Amino acid sequence: MENSKKAPHIIGIIPARMASTRFPGKPLAKILGVPMVGHVYFRSKMSKKLNDVYVATCDREIADYIHLIGGKVIMTSNTHERASDRAAECLQKVEAELQRKMDLVVMIQGDEPMLPPQMIDEAVKPLLEDCEILVSNLMSPLKSQEEAEDRNEIKVVVDAQGFALYFSREPIPSLKKGVNNAPMFKQVCVIPFRRDFLIKFNDLAATPLEIAESIDMLRVLEHGYKVKMVKTKFHTYSVDTSTDLKEVEEYMRTDPLSKLYL
Repeated sequence: MENSKKAPHIIGIIPARMASTRFPGKPLAKILGVPMVGHVYFRSKMSKKLNDVYVATCDREIADYIHLIGGKVIMTSNTHERASDRAAECLQKVEAELQRKMDLVVMIQGDEPMLPPQMIDEAVKPLLEDCEILVSNLMSPLKSQEEAEDRNEIKVVVDAQGFALYFSREPIPSLKKGVNNAPMFKQVCVIPFRRDFLIKFNDLAATPLEIAESIDMLRVLEHGYKVKMVKTKFHTYSVDTSTDLKEVEEYMRTDPLSKLYL
């Protein structure tokens, strides 16, 4: 008997805006001659799990660049404070354009220019295997005390089943108490949502811990939902400052993936 179950329709959305508080103009900052958002777009398009990739932005400069490289852009409101809000608006506009609902939406942060496409596949896998999982995140081990103390790196601790217990910009577990044997992880911002849960997430009220830590996923936890964490086998460096940009550029000079589109 023929299997009538349809493959899920999955899109990637890269929220991007020029008015970053820590690094204005970051999406178009060049790495090896290519704007950072371009690296993320080209690499995301290589994922075997995504049916398509869109850049969601309120800035004409970003839209013009993505159009120039043959990419797809959805213009969004300039009032969004969270990437998830921008992604939700983008999702609804894509669905209206295509006249169909998506199944999964992968929110891909535009400051991960070293992103291997396999990381997207890793992040999506739990939602494909378990219909009870509403949202997942990637995580990777912290490599140094400097990373643990860097407020730009979001730290996470998990339970025995791999669900997030808490996210923080502070070191968790505490470095003061000795954590030689305790796993220490950072969030990697490749975040798949079930379509309906992304819409619901953005309708949920902002929560005290989310606001205090400035971390979206705490809203999920504070409202009683779970976030499945997936340990990635890949290690990347995000770009939060101009110093990060220079360091990442050095790493990428020998990166074989970038040679496929440079």
